[in-house]
Amino acid sequence: MSDVLVHIHELRDRIRDLDYHYHVLDQPLVSDKEYDRLFRELVQLEKEHPESVTQDSPTQRVGGVILEGFQKVTHQMPMLSLANAFSEQDLLDFDKRVKELTGVAPTYVCELKIDGLATSLVYEDGILVRGATRGDGVTGEDITEGLKTVRAIPLRLREPLTLEVRGESYMPRQAFERLNSERQSAGEPLFANPRNAASGSLRQLDSTLVAKRQLSFFAYTLASPEGLVGSQREALVRMAEMGFPVNPKWRQCSSIAEVMDYIRWAESVRATLGYDIDGAVIKVNDFSLHKVLGTTAKSPRFAIAFKFAAEQAESRILMIELNVGRTGAVAPTAVIEPVPLAGTTVSRATLHNEDFIREKDIRIGDLVIVQKAGDIIPEIVSVVTAARTGKEEVFVMPERCPACDAKLVRIEGEVALRCINESCPAKRVEQLIHFVSRGAMNVDGLGEALVETLFEAGLIQEIPDFYYLTKEQLMGLERMGEKSASNVLDALEESKKQPFERLLFGLGIRHVGEKAAQMLSRHFQHLDRLKEATLADLLEVNDVGPKMAESIMHFFSDSANQRMVEQLRTIGLRFDTDLSKIETAEFPFSGKVVVLTGTLAALTRQDAQDRIVAQGGKVSSSVSKKTHYVVAGESAGSKLEKAEQILRETPDVPLRILSEEEFLKMLEASRSE
Repeated sequence: MSDVLVHIHELRDRIRDLDYHYHVLDQPLVSDKEYDRLFRELVQLEKEHPESVTQDSPTQRVGGVILEGFQKVTHQMPMLSLANAFSEQDLLDFDKRVKELTGVAPTYVCELKIDGLATSLVYEDGILVRGATRGDGVTGEDITEGLKTVRAIPLRLREPLTLEVRGESYMPRQAFERLNSERQSAGEPLFANPRNAASGSLRQLDSTLVAKRQLSFFAYTLASPEGLVGSQREALVRMAEMGFPVNPKWRQCSSIAEVMDYIRWAESVRATLGYDIDGAVIKVNDFSLHKVLGTTAKSPRFAIAFKFAAEQAESRILMIELNVGRTGAVAPTAVIEPVPLAGTTVSRATLHNEDFIREKDIRIGDLVIVQKAGDIIPEIVSVVTAARTGKEEVFVMPERCPACDAKLVRIEGEVALRCINESCPAKRVEQLIHFVSRGAMNVDGLGEALVETLFEAGLIQEIPDFYYLTKEQLMGLERMGEKSASNVLDALEESKKQPFERLLFGLGIRHVGEKAAQMLSRHFQHLDRLKEATLADLLEVNDVGPKMAESIMHFFSDSANQRMVEQLRTIGLRFDTDLSKIETAEFPFSGKVVVLTGTLAALTRQDAQDRIVAQGGKVSSSVSKKTHYVVAGESAGSKLEKAEQILRETPDVPLRILSEEEFLKMLEASRSE
């Protein structure tokens, strides 16, 4: 074997070991920068030596396979669903049945019930050969190519075993929030909850898209444990040894009373986890008892799922509003009678799209059940059809745009109706609001209401118009004094210094969210180079797929957009990216994960995030053992408590809590170097 091939094998083993420590042991061994360097080196070597590429190479996780459809898979053993328990009495009944059928008082293993997609993984001689959905329990869909992109799933086991592991593919909350933020920025419909997002992601025919969704996985059982382990406890330990991520929050219980204690504990920590759970799973520990207990046609008798009750409320639909987003998507929203739900008063609920309304047969005047999907987005669960009086109105989506009366279209492959009239006033207002928003040009004082007022007054129609506003024009508006007008103009002038990535995001190119704008700005480094980029050039950028690439090319080929861009150049906005500092300086936050909590006196939250990102750091919304710094401002809450808990339980983690003063000193130190 040549030296190059030996080095390729060594690189693969090193990356697999790093993946194992990161995803299974939660103990990162190197920085993200070093990991990326090793990965890029392997990609380059495999490109130069294509004969060396194997199906279990870490490079096969990036996706790229586009399927015409999913093949059906027959499971070697049925993937049965669990019977549900909703009360302590249900658990007592389950315990009683187990004791009567086995004649012994069993121990139980309790695990968190991850709210995701049940997944089967088949390995031959330690190599992943097939991944499938549960389907109907007997037949599922082959989603191997998508699952290969999930970094938590080993492509090669640490032992050359032939077996089937089952578990849950899920989307972490942080990834879900990021995905929905990007979809909102790109004018796309939001996912209702992480479970739907995970399921929808794995059913993408283009595995490149799955790779971008940052899914994860927890293994929870062996399909055929004979000869390997004799209990569920041993199975969990053994799967972790093989290289699978196993949720660490399981517990062995000697009685049903201890099981109930575990469930109460699980419900109490539910909100603090980095992933969604909807209950707990209780399994008889001893596998020999599983054979005694057997199964019903649908469910095993040796396990049961305790389901948490979702907080729901009844309300009545008063009307259905239609909102036109900046990309023209027409989104229906139910206006409901105000009702308290999960700590807030809810008066509006998403209806997603026309298909959703038809599927649930939602009508104006209906009494409906409302809940917060993922405890975040209010949504309608079902209609109380028994309460109908006959006066309810069937809702029909319009054929024409409610804002400009242009004909609405439904683009192939999309569920949303869309207005494609570029002069649509609703779209233009949303585009203007987006441009000055906090995540884009961050123009302080130019909120949604003021932008709408300026548009209605005819003072702004297009993005460059912001920079031609005068103090006299602003003072002519109601409740706008001289000082307020001066502040707005100063903020607009200051926005000219915003980095290129902010401008690119602010332009509102469809499918280009904040993260994509950052990647594009760093890759091309100048707007002119991005404008001239070919489809092939764009597809070379990480996280840029065909849809986004085509959208970018379409945007810059439009003559009106070309004129707008030239106006912005004349006005003096930043069209270039200076990467020199990020690439050459050793900043305190470079390659670090930082969480901000509480109120900072000297900086806004957005300014602090920008400073961290400018140093090459990453800002996270949740605290974990992978967090490097938690910046605790005034009134810091649960994130600070979580950090202190991690430090108490695992004092050797690289986590450090910073006061605002310490944080500012580190920022200033980097400036003076």
